[in-house]
Amino acid sequence: MLQKLLEPTPLPPSFKANRVRAGDSLYNEILDFLYDEAEMLDNLRLSEWAELITKDLEYNAPLRHTRTTTQFAQTYSRNVQHLHENYGSMMMRVKRITDTKSAWGEDPPSRIKRLVSNVRVFKTDKENEFKVESYLLLTRSRFDFDYFDLIPCVRHDILRREGSELKLARREILLDQVVIGTPNLGIIL
Repeated sequence: MLQKLLEPTPLPPSFKANRVRAGDSLYNEILDFLYDEAEMLDNLRLSEWAELITKDLEYNAPLRHTRTTTQFAQTYSRNVQHLHENYGSMMMRVKRITDTKSAWGEDPPSRIKRLVSNVRVFKTDKENEFKVESYLLLTRSRFDFDYFDLIPCVRHDILRREGSELKLARREILLDQVVIGTPNLGIIL
């Protein structure tokens, strides 16, 4: 029973026939959303970013395992996760960083750049929802260290149109690393 509670809602399929092509006005709008979101998060405009998420948000980062080629489909364990957030827990994360002095893991804050690429957009069965697949390379620098962390991943998002705006309703983050080399995930991927 507990395992079912931890499993995220299955993502809709990515049918080639439902793909929104690069250059289409919807594709451009979604690309702008992803770029604007990255800028907000990079510049700690977290309260502004929080306005982009839906009240029924699912935000997950399943655990990755090393598997053989024949077991590649079992690479991710979706009922064991690095992150398992909803709207309430995500708002607590945002408020902890913006409104309290207790976010010592991010004070002083990390210097981060989110590089978004390989964006593919698909229409779903729901007229106002779109599945968005993208690559993210996050660079993170801390304190006065002369090195930085790299966090590469694939993101599967569900963006929903609410009124005239797009909002993030679901994000599944598939990290490339089995062992994460960064000291914490107190940042938003």
